Amino acid sequence: MAIPYPHFIATAKAAMDAGLQAPSSSVMLSQDDLKKIAAYKAVEYVDSGMVLGLGTGSTACHAVDRIGQLLRQGKLKDIVGIPTSMKTHDQALSLGIPLSDLDAHPVVDLAIDGADEVDPFLNLVKGRGGSLLREKMVEGACKKFVVIVDDSKLVNFLGGSGLAMPVEVIQFCWKFTAARLQKLFEDAGCVAKLRMGEKEEPFVTDNGNYIVDLYFERSIGDLKAASDAILQLAGVVEHGMFLDMATTVIIAGELGLTVKNK
Repeated sequence: MAIPYPHFIATAKAAMDAGLQAPSSSVMLSQDDLKKIAAYKAVEYVDSGMVLGLGTGSTACHAVDRIGQLLRQGKLKDIVGIPTSMKTHDQALSLGIPLSDLDAHPVVDLAIDGADEVDPFLNLVKGRGGSLLREKMVEGACKKFVVIVDDSKLVNFLGGSGLAMPVEVIQFCWKFTAARLQKLFEDAGCVAKLRMGEKEEPFVTDNGNYIVDLYFERSIGDLKAASDAILQLAGVVEHGMFLDMATTVIIAGELGLTVKNK
């Protein structure tokens, strides 16, 4: 089916801006192409002199690359980045992006990051890459939080993808904590599983904690109530629901870019 003209032109321009070959009506963009298009659009919100929260994950990686490119070209100056993971820290250093932290910069001008799910109210699930705690700290301190996704991340309700909603927990008695989390959401058909990493050993976050992934068969209902209930459990460090935090969501799809604002 032919792509409607205005949307196709928007996608083609965005693709070329991102250094990709302009798509034809017979060529489908890959998921990574869409991520790159959304990331490059998000970097248009960046101005010289900003303190930037640098997200983690495959989509945010494109944004960090773009920021480094614009710094090298002299199109951006005096940027300070606050990375949300060791992986992003190392990437930003390799690109020559000056880095700092929230102790030195407690107010962040803008954060750019991806998301694992986005609901109709711009609530998010994040943390399937394992960096949810630092992401929430940095993105909770920013004046503007721009989220970049491809349209596969859109859901009717958080957990609606059937994929993980992560909860970071301390290692001590993690099975006890996981059982309490599963019990908390039994009405939603919740199954709690410890995230495993390489060599079939538990995945360990940059903060030295484990992640328990929650899988839901049905909606968990009131998200704020669910958030409070999770955080009240001793042993829980943070969860991957980012509620009322995104100010802008940029969605890339085959029919073009969609920008949603709070």
